[in-house]
Amino acid sequence: MEVEAFLADSVVAAESKLFVQGGGWNIIHTATLPTQHPRIGIGMIVRIPYTATNQPHQFELRLEDEDGNQIALGKHSPGTAPEGEDETISQIDGEFNVGRPAGIFPGDEQFLPFAINLDGLRFEKVGAYRFVLKVDGSEVKTLPFRINQVPQVGPIPRPS
Repeated sequence: MEVEAFLADSVVAAESKLFVQGGGWNIIHTATLPTQHPRIGIGMIVRIPYTATNQPHQFELRLEDEDGNQIALGKHSPGTAPEGEDETISQIDGEFNVGRPAGIFPGDEQFLPFAINLDGLRFEKVGAYRFVLKVDGSEVKTLPFRINQVPQVGPIPRPS
C-alpha cells in the first residue's frame, strides 16, 4: 500500500477529498523554548490496491524526535484512558476497510483520505522531528520537520 502525505496548518477530509490550509511546510520557527504549537495538520491519502479491498487494515501514527524517542501527542480526557494506561497519548491508531463500489474494475486502486489535526503539541528543544506512519505493521511514510529557535524581534528603540 502506498501513502502520500504532507504537513499543514489544518486539514479536513470530506466528500472523499482533503481540504487544506497552509499545506506543505517542514520548519516551525519559535522564539522561546519549550514551545507549544497551536495546530499541526497531517493530510494523508492511502492508495488501496484492488487486491487489498474488502479486508481490514491497521494504521499507526506516532511522533519521534531526532533520537527516535516518542513525543506525546496529547492526553486523554480525565477518566477515558484505557484500563491500566496513563493519560498520555503516544500514538494514534485504528483500522480501515475499503470495499469495491460499483463501477470499479480489477486493477483499479482507491484513494482513502485521512485528516488528522493535533492541537497544542509541546516541543522541549530545537532539532529534527518526524511523524511516522505505518500501515499493516510496515512503515510506509515519514514526515520530517525541524523546530528552529529564532531571536524574538522587539520594538526598535527610538533615539533620544
